[in-house]
Amino acid sequence: MITLHSFGPMFGLPDASPYVTKTEVQLKLLGLPYTKERARPDQSPKGQLPFIDEGGARIADSHFIREHLEKKHGKDLDAGLDARQRAEAWAIERMIENSLTPTMVHSRWLIPENFAKGPANFVNGAPEEARPKLREELVARVREALRAVGPARHANDEVAELGARSLAALSVLLGDKPYLFGARPAGVDATAFAALAGLLTPFFDSPLRRRAEGFANLTAYTARLMKEFYPDHPWEAARPGA
Repeated sequence: MITLHSFGPMFGLPDASPYVTKTEVQLKLLGLPYTKERARPDQSPKGQLPFIDEGGARIADSHFIREHLEKKHGKDLDAGLDARQRAEAWAIERMIENSLTPTMVHSRWLIPENFAKGPANFVNGAPEEARPKLREELVARVREALRAVGPARHANDEVAELGARSLAALSVLLGDKPYLFGARPAGVDATAFAALAGLLTPFFDSPLRRRAEGFANLTAYTARLMKEFYPDHPWEAARPGA
């Protein structure tokens, strides 16, 4: 049995991390049975979630988890895609994870109102007197990471513009298809769905979320995949065209 180590449901989402959700959806697509347990990043081999445990092997990072699962179980999430489509899927995934996701993280962590209602609660298990300092340290680490990749160097409206460029590209690539490459989901659909859900959750407000709500095909895609992969999870659909 595979154990998926995660943050757990939070912020109106099946999991706080889009990378956990990506891995969970890929497990579902692969048809592999698994259990899910809460964990802390410091319990992971790479200091991050998700990680899986399968037969004593502990694999961290969503990309390497996918690689391990496909190889070990003789499955291919991109079965049916030709060489060009596989290259396009990798390019789309890199756009999402290296460009779009950092702008979403910025909106959660560096907009004070969102941080206060969301990530600030990660330290609630610590003694009350220690929490302010821990929160300052958390924000500082995230700000430093986001500065390295770009968003923390920009104003909120500039971050929203950067994210919207990726959303516009993704919207064109999806078009009116049910999945990014047609009638069947590929591995990159898990990546896209997880990032879009993380951005569109009504729990957080941001200029970028409001921009995302304007892409009707992306909001419909997210709601459809939420119903498909998490049928029991309540999901308040974003307002297309808002």
